[in-house]
Amino acid sequence: MYGKLKNYPESISTYEKAFAIDTAYTIDFKPAYAAKLAGNGEFEKALAAINDYLSKRSPKNPTTIEKINKQKKSYEFAVAYAATNKEKTYVFSPKNLGTAVNSGALEYWPYISIDGSEMVFTRRVNGQNEDFYISKKVNGEWTPASAAGGTINSPQSEAAQTLSADGQWMIYSANGRKDSYGNYDLYMAQLTPNGWEDTYHFGSRINTDQWESQPSLSPDGKDLYFSSRRPGGYGGIDIYISRLQPNGYFSAPENLGPSVNTAGDDQCPFIHADNQTLYFTSNHWPGYGDDDLFFVRKQPDGSWSQPVNLGYPINTVDKEGTLFIAADGKTAYYASDRTDTRGGLDLYSFELREDIRPARTLWVKGKVFDQKTLNGISSSVELTDLSTKQLFSQVQTDTAGHFFITLPVGRDYSFSVNKKGYLFYSDQYLLASKSPDSIYRKDIALSPIEINANVVLRNIFFDVNKAELQPASQAELDKLAQLLLDNPGLRIEIGGHTDNIGTAADNLTLSNNRAKAVVNYLVAKKIPVTRLVAKGYGASKPVANNKTEEGRAQNRRTELKVIGK
Repeated sequence: MYGKLKNYPESISTYEKAFAIDTAYTIDFKPAYAAKLAGNGEFEKALAAINDYLSKRSPKNPTTIEKINKQKKSYEFAVAYAATNKEKTYVFSPKNLGTAVNSGALEYWPYISIDGSEMVFTRRVNGQNEDFYISKKVNGEWTPASAAGGTINSPQSEAAQTLSADGQWMIYSANGRKDSYGNYDLYMAQLTPNGWEDTYHFGSRINTDQWESQPSLSPDGKDLYFSSRRPGGYGGIDIYISRLQPNGYFSAPENLGPSVNTAGDDQCPFIHADNQTLYFTSNHWPGYGDDDLFFVRKQPDGSWSQPVNLGYPINTVDKEGTLFIAADGKTAYYASDRTDTRGGLDLYSFELREDIRPARTLWVKGKVFDQKTLNGISSSVELTDLSTKQLFSQVQTDTAGHFFITLPVGRDYSFSVNKKGYLFYSDQYLLASKSPDSIYRKDIALSPIEINANVVLRNIFFDVNKAELQPASQAELDKLAQLLLDNPGLRIEIGGHTDNIGTAADNLTLSNNRAKAVVNYLVAKKIPVTRLVAKGYGASKPVANNKTEEGRAQNRRTELKVIGK
């Protein structure tokens, strides 16, 4: 009875009293005793108890043999894990989120916004109906949770939600709806002034007559991970991925493959804000005996690393699930029925051990807008890694021009936007030295194509005192060529500018030759030379003080100016 109540110390003590009375008669209770030792984290003793049993008994029943072997295998794993992962300073101390969030009902599947100010979670109301509840963090404390506004909650069950990074879209599972194909299906809702409103049922491309649930959307909004019991997988439940297509729809699901999925149940996917670390549960990969939490990391070629068990005491002999890790990479949230629950599953937070944390990230949010009207513009924002000159990410803004991007730390980026009717935008954003786990802002003003409109081409590069284009300039020059092709009536001037180091005559010559180099590149791209003018200005039009290196760097530039349309 103590074991059923998870009062493992009292259960162990009671078994040991029985063993002290008669070791022979009580040998068949050793597997149950071992299970309670394991529940208390005493895995070496649990393994010894199982080995003692096997030395004196040879079970014949296949079910018993399978159960005993599984116990032994789990305890051997736990002992080996403890020997190779000695985190002496780590203390696992989950904190109940309190009565503002938790109630006598079951709370699970937490989602925390990127800035940590809002929590959306699933609550099982009246013992059966699942609904979404929301709590906000004010002065470090969670406010009393209330049902999500709008029409998203219904008399049927809605559960297991994931939100877009900007908090405007929710993907979730629902059961019992008229348009459902059977069991739980995946749906999408949008945040409106009136709350959450249903907008989309994913249809037969993603949903089947089986169970589809537990979605997790990547921070860039391009990849949708979810669990499904559909046939054709590796086991009972597998994890799948659907990718956002240029037409705005998600692709047919792809199985994540044998590096993640097994002959057992693999589920509860959670892709962290770093977009590289995927957490999930499995009852098949080596672990502590039931559903354990694991993580894999995305490799440069898109494959996944070998799963890593999160270890004891995060994983136990009981069933684990619904892990969420905040954007800071160290604060974790999960549901558990610990001894201090308000009733059944409650939500808890704890600090994740350092060696199983995701990569540290930073976030950039901003708005693309018309420079003259200040109105937001829906467009695509491209990011290029300045060190490798490779396209890193392409993010679509919302209809009001807002975007939110998650980026790995330690890199510098160029931002570019190409929108019909506007001069394309490009700029460098030096983030390599910026603090991780922070949000930075990058607003992008686009200049309408009109006479005398101009823009600085910030990603065109020359060697010092030379007019030969560096290879890294190609991406920007190709965008410029495309702008001219898309606007066949457009005529432009390419202006070259220098700092004031050197003679005026030399600077004028250098700036003129650099402008000509750009024009020559465009002509080679089939742009008629009649649409292009090259002009060097030397140091005659500074935009910053030439007394500092930073100012001189700004003055060394290539500009585009509209002279006809």
